[in-house]
Amino acid sequence: MRPSLKEQIDLLPETPGVYQYFNNKDEIIYIGKAKNLRKRVNSYFTKTHQTAKLRVLVKNIAYLRYIVVETSEDALLLENNLIKEYQPRYNAMLKDGKTYPSICITKEEFPRVFKTRNINKKTGEYYGPYSSVWTINAILDIMHQLYKVRTCTLALSEEKISEGKFKRCLQYHIKRCNAPCEGLESKEDYNRDIDEIRQIIKGDANEISKLLFEKMKKLASEYRFEEANEVKQKYEQIENFKAKSIVANSVVENTDVFGYEEDENSAYVNILRVLKGSIIQGYTIEYRKKLDETKEDILATAIIELRKKLESNSKEIILPFPIDFELSNVKFTIPQRGDRRKLLELSEQNVKQFKLEKLKRSEKLNPDQKAIRLLKQIQKKLQLEKIPMTIEAFDNSNISGSSAVAACVVFKKGKPSKKDYRKYIIKSVDGPDDYASMQEVVRRRYSRMIEENTALPDLIIADGGIGQMEIIRKVVEDELNLSIPIAGLAKDNRHKTRELLFGFPPKIIGMKPNEALFKLLAFIQEEVHRFAIKFHRERRSKKQTASELDNIKGIGEKTKYKLIRHFKSVKRIKTAKFSDIEETIGTHRASIIYNHFNSNLRS
Repeated sequence: MRPSLKEQIDLLPETPGVYQYFNNKDEIIYIGKAKNLRKRVNSYFTKTHQTAKLRVLVKNIAYLRYIVVETSEDALLLENNLIKEYQPRYNAMLKDGKTYPSICITKEEFPRVFKTRNINKKTGEYYGPYSSVWTINAILDIMHQLYKVRTCTLALSEEKISEGKFKRCLQYHIKRCNAPCEGLESKEDYNRDIDEIRQIIKGDANEISKLLFEKMKKLASEYRFEEANEVKQKYEQIENFKAKSIVANSVVENTDVFGYEEDENSAYVNILRVLKGSIIQGYTIEYRKKLDETKEDILATAIIELRKKLESNSKEIILPFPIDFELSNVKFTIPQRGDRRKLLELSEQNVKQFKLEKLKRSEKLNPDQKAIRLLKQIQKKLQLEKIPMTIEAFDNSNISGSSAVAACVVFKKGKPSKKDYRKYIIKSVDGPDDYASMQEVVRRRYSRMIEENTALPDLIIADGGIGQMEIIRKVVEDELNLSIPIAGLAKDNRHKTRELLFGFPPKIIGMKPNEALFKLLAFIQEEVHRFAIKFHRERRSKKQTASELDNIKGIGEKTKYKLIRHFKSVKRIKTAKFSDIEETIGTHRASIIYNHFNSNLRS
């Protein structure tokens, strides 16, 4: 696999969509759909393919493009549209031009409503296509339950009806038709029902739903529960009616849809081309900002460039915001709801994914970029004068005041700088006093940095709330006359990071638990806590296991280490034979140890 192709696959989203494989000649050679784009595309290059055709396909893939959609059904429809448009070489099994069914409302005096795969705009209006035959059958069933529209193929006209040329059929007797063929239903009443059916198919059934709801309540109040239940079923069917897809819908005929997204340095514009009710192309470009270009100017430029690139001559353009720009014989629309709004949201989803992909790629090439971006967020949230390239955090650790220690961890460019970590044994505090311990450590830390003329941090973080922040502030500002921003990370009763505090008096700085900035700060807090606890355990363990050996004159650290490693405990050293001790540390030091523990026995 080519490195560039592997990089593309690594950046694919794990969402539904359609992927397109291109060869070295920039020709689309295969189009496929996926519930999970990254997983599906990756499978082409990680599996051993049994068929020669697949092996040849994979060998000829130079690069890929993709379009994200909302659902797997939308992916299926979009795949069908694109295959019929481009007819890729390796989609031979789908080249049969299979067409998904649509709903047709005929252009007759008394229109019929039925399912068809044959589209002829001269004879009817078409809604769809629908990828699920079950779905379209369910829609038509709803229509025929709610409305008594005819299913016959008679060429009805008011003139022929008045001449008495037609007879009512079985559908009338089973109450599925009102027999307009014999004039028992007027053309106006019949077409009023057709208008409502059209509304439901378009998804604009709110008014009809309200009418059914009121009718249901009225029937229930009159104790006509059986009829009320029938209306209730129709009401619920309409409420759950979501069969229409935004990927393919002939209500939107020939349209270009533009999505827009930007950041500090770039602007991104996506176009979705809709032709004959189907999305046939999707493309995104990036503009590098050089001056103070407005988003309106950039979008206007992109419209010209992308329409020229995709050879579009559509008469409607859907936009996310108004622009001071016109094209002759082209209508600009900024939709607020309905099909066009859904198409705009899909375009915006694609442009956001493109932006995210670019960001991930650049961060992969420059690992520091992500960290700098997060540090800029901290700067913005705390309104700091400069980016906090160096952050230091403090924490204390003790058990009832015993073996009291503190720790300082240092993060540079958002990453732990472990060579700069520092451990502190509390010297001036008796008993469990966290505030006094923090005061001592901060004073020692920054007094020494001042003396050694070491660069001070850009931000100090206290592992605690308002009290710890104030203790640090008194030392840093009041005693040492330093100007270093101080923040606090407070935890909840489950010892999980809850909120960021800043300022004096401190204020809560809002963050979402799932955002990268929150995770970075939580990691800093956990790291200083881990480092302090580890140091405290080391101190406590050393005190418990080597205290008696510390009192023996002439025995150093290396000797104590050898003894503890061999005998496992001081108790075993006390009861050991001289020969065993001698074998471990030599005759001279063994004599000192043995005599120390056995002097009382000899006397």
